[in-house]
Amino acid sequence: MSKTVQAVRGMRDILPAETPIWQHLEKVISEVLLSYGYQEIRFPIVEKTELFKRSIGEVTDIVEKEMYTFDDRNGDSLTLRPEGTAACVRAAIENGMLHNQIHKLWYTGPMFRHERPQKGRYRQFNQVGVEVFGLQGPDVDAELILITRRLWEKLGILPHVRLELNSLGTIESRAVYREKLIEYLSAYETDLDEDSRNRLHSNPLRVLDSKSPQTQEIVKNAPNLLSFLDNESAEHFEQLKQFLDDSGVEYEVNPRLVRGLDYYSKTVFEWITDKLGAQGTVCAGGRFDGLVDYLGGKPTPAVGLAMGMERLIGVVEEIESIESPANVDCYLVLAGNAAQRKGLQLAESVHNALPDLKLVTHCGGGSFKSQLKKADKSGARIALIIGDDEVTNNSVNIKFLREDKPQLSYQEDELIDNLFKIFG
Repeated sequence: MSKTVQAVRGMRDILPAETPIWQHLEKVISEVLLSYGYQEIRFPIVEKTELFKRSIGEVTDIVEKEMYTFDDRNGDSLTLRPEGTAACVRAAIENGMLHNQIHKLWYTGPMFRHERPQKGRYRQFNQVGVEVFGLQGPDVDAELILITRRLWEKLGILPHVRLELNSLGTIESRAVYREKLIEYLSAYETDLDEDSRNRLHSNPLRVLDSKSPQTQEIVKNAPNLLSFLDNESAEHFEQLKQFLDDSGVEYEVNPRLVRGLDYYSKTVFEWITDKLGAQGTVCAGGRFDGLVDYLGGKPTPAVGLAMGMERLIGVVEEIESIESPANVDCYLVLAGNAAQRKGLQLAESVHNALPDLKLVTHCGGGSFKSQLKKADKSGARIALIIGDDEVTNNSVNIKFLREDKPQLSYQEDELIDNLFKIFG
């Protein structure tokens, strides 16, 4: 017997029992973003490898170790997108969306990184990204944070996440800090973890967020990035904090919160939870004012964020903040051949009158008892029952499966009105 084919390691199926919570989160996220005037954009899963090498940087774990890259039949190097920002910028440049324009965009979909799979981290994972182009003030930075806070409130997880803020300054002010940081870390080079030693001269800011406890002890006394901010960046950061204070947003300033890429500037932030173990970041964002120019567009201020769906769902399920929506409202039980013919017609009438009602029509025959068991197992609130007597009398019985109520019987022409009463 041949071996069963299984999913690629680190890539998981989302089964029917799980999809209602996904659909609920996607609906809430979409509604909140649309309510703030953000528009959805969609772009390909596959991009030219050059896009990510240029935007993310070749001296990064993502580019060096984690990207799914292949040559197509024309010999072009293509990559499954490891993140969405670069692709969104590419789409905006290519479609002429940036020059003297303001765009507030969002997108969702799968990303791909060849990482070691663990709880909350998969090789195919799903992200929601939000990007704003054409606005350079701290007010839009604050708006993104307020949007995420509203999401957490609607999902019931706000008490279980905390906000950390920092400012990276400009490329010029960060270059001065970079030299001071290298000078400090070089004195402890032999004590740094291997990744930090490799990054010491190529990407030293990433040493600040090393997960190595020993490296973190060294970093505690490193020069403070905020002490090196230029006047414009310092003022931007103070205004952002004032906006958040005025809106009652609690936050912690973390001078070791960084992004290791040169095009990031000024604001960076993360929402963090202690409900997911090591994978604690559920949302991260910041300004990337240099990226559009870096990728060939005209200089454009930009800020954005990304949130991982798997991690959000993990928090929601961990604290049980949302009751999983029911898959089925009604289950139509059809006992007998005549009932089956009548039932399909009746089901269409119900779908026409109540298009949002989740009605499952039993197919495949079977005894009345077995059908009732399936109705109960479906999670439906009620069973609609048609047998030979009901066909003769043009009636339908309603059996409550989750409530202690007597069974009801209605004529077919009364059914729709009574379903409206039951389901509001």
